[in-house]
Amino acid sequence: MKNKANILIIEDDVLLNDMTKRLLTQHGYCVTSAYSGSEALLLMEKYTFDLILLDLMLPGIPGETVLEKIKSAIDIPIIGVSAKTDIDSKVNLIRNGADDYITKPFDNQELLVRIEAVLRRFQKSTVPNNGKMLHFKDLSLDTEAMEAKIGNTPIALTRYEYLILQLLMSAPSKVFTKNNIFESVWNENFIGDDNAINVHIG
Repeated sequence: MKNKANILIIEDDVLLNDMTKRLLTQHGYCVTSAYSGSEALLLMEKYTFDLILLDLMLPGIPGETVLEKIKSAIDIPIIGVSAKTDIDSKVNLIRNGADDYITKPFDNQELLVRIEAVLRRFQKSTVPNNGKMLHFKDLSLDTEAMEAKIGNTPIALTRYEYLILQLLMSAPSKVFTKNNIFESVWNENFIGDDNAINVHIG
């Protein structure tokens, strides 16, 4: 079986952690398990991962804090996992840097599809782009370093905020529809749900 991405599962439920690890391993992924936020952060210092499945209800360090710590140190795709189904929880998680969200109990096929989609989007967004600089008034974008500035002041952006900004600045005279933005940035067909876009441009 072809080797795929290295995935870190952060889940304190031993049974669910083991079942998820087995599922992903069967589909060719290299999987490492962590059972707390502190253990996960230690593993992040020693090893390189391509994607993280992060349970939000962790003992000790809360999942939201783990998310912030990881995202402040490295740009890596993270899928939040939680029993919370309300839209506010999902929106807040994505605003804080998560790339997707799946609720418990989840269907195995849904999890696999979400992992594939997030990895595909991330790989597309990290393709080298020959160091092109984009400018619009006082706003500048370094597409090699993936950095944005107003004047000389850096702007803190999530990856999707950056990609949306890059798209808009690449053709400043063009009017982009939400359909255009979603299909260009998320690399998926737009199905009429604009929540993902609104989170990043609201």
